Amino acid sequence: MIGQRTVVVTGAASGIGLEVAKMYGSLGEHVHLVDINEEKLIQEVNTLKGKGIKASAHTCDVGRLSEVETLFKTISAEMGKIDVLINNAGKSEFKSIWEVSEMDWLSVINSNLSSVFYCSREAARYMENGSIVNMCSSRAFMSEDNTEAYSASKGGIHALTHSLSVTFSVKNITVNAISPGWIETENYQELREVDHSQHLSNRVGKPADIARACVFLTDPQNNFITGENLIIDGGMTRKMIYEH
Repeated sequence: MIGQRTVVVTGAASGIGLEVAKMYGSLGEHVHLVDINEEKLIQEVNTLKGKGIKASAHTCDVGRLSEVETLFKTISAEMGKIDVLINNAGKSEFKSIWEVSEMDWLSVINSNLSSVFYCSREAARYMENGSIVNMCSSRAFMSEDNTEAYSASKGGIHALTHSLSVTFSVKNITVNAISPGWIETENYQELREVDHSQHLSNRVGKPADIARACVFLTDPQNNFITGENLIIDGGMTRKMIYEH
């Protein structure tokens, strides 16, 4: 029932993850914010608590299985269950393909893709009739140059999402993905007119656009939706862009 659920959001100390946590908190859910940035995480959780939101802070590197196992054991022991998981944590590090080291590659893959597998599996151990949303990207389907590690990680999330949806169906867990396009998390007022007008929506996206979609996909009444990927990009992946 909405308002009585345990919601876990990774990468929740800033940006999209923080907005997602705020939105679930405003609905009365108990939100567990997970991030590797302990100082920023605690600051944001204290702010939420000051607003009367039920929030808890958990410092964790979600790219490390041992830490993820401990994370979900701790939350389930405290709450008795886990209802919703939003796999939002990740990083984007773009550099020339000729300069990408083995550690560069593994860092992005572990943070973005391995974390989704680890968190989904460990959360599912304590979940029945729950929901998982994985943060994919429009870059899983279209690219700029020198984005190989990031694009590969997001393409992996797309495939992993439908695989998990099949495996977890025996526990009545829905698994979906969201692929954001340009979501401006810091300097929205500084964007140029051309930044907005190139979108079919005539504006750049905001974190709340993604948060609302998370709430929709994890609403128990929408459990007929699973294994899907929702692209939220202002229509950019629907445009043909040619030079004339």
